[in-house]
Amino acid sequence: MAHDYMPISINLKDRSCLVVGGGAVAARKVETLIDYDTQITVVAPEVHQKIEHYASEGRITLEKRNYRPPEAAAYTLVISATDDNALNQQVFDDARGSGALVNVVDDPPRCDFIFPAVLRRDCLTAAISTDGKAPFVSGHLRAALETIFPTHWERLMRTAASFREQVRKRWADDSEKRNICYTKFLEIDWKPMLQEMNNADIQEELDKILEDPA
Repeated sequence: MAHDYMPISINLKDRSCLVVGGGAVAARKVETLIDYDTQITVVAPEVHQKIEHYASEGRITLEKRNYRPPEAAAYTLVISATDDNALNQQVFDDARGSGALVNVVDDPPRCDFIFPAVLRRDCLTAAISTDGKAPFVSGHLRAALETIFPTHWERLMRTAASFREQVRKRWADDSEKRNICYTKFLEIDWKPMLQEMNNADIQEELDKILEDPA
């Protein structure tokens, strides 16, 4: 079975992103992008109050005007979130012509990428997609992930990231010992440990693994 969208993680740091449209849908796309340190420009004559808020904080660039062809060609990532089909097509053509990735909201044939349903716990990202065919299912399953990855996973993932760096430094030339350390980390019953111990006590336990991973 051929699939339409390959799941990848893309680094958008300092990349330029254009959002055409200023309604509630555009605001949701801005909310998604704003956590990824990308340079966001919103172009629309009128915009949602959330977009106004982000602009007032200097977190995005807001230009209250109509779209000017072929400006989408100057961006890395383009989202068209308007109810004007002709405008959406123009934005799509301009972006595609320059090789920019484009998403016309709720229009899979005019999407190079789609937004999966995402759950984040610090550096952990769990994303679910239905290839754009049944997004309501993705949203339902994302809610289910809340029970699989409850909030203590935030602290757990910070601990895991720190531990990996310690392991790589301590056993830089011994892959077997590194793998043993990771296995022992995963064998810990983390929920009660995180509830009952402070960071210093947890680090003390991890130090024992680091020093004697055999």
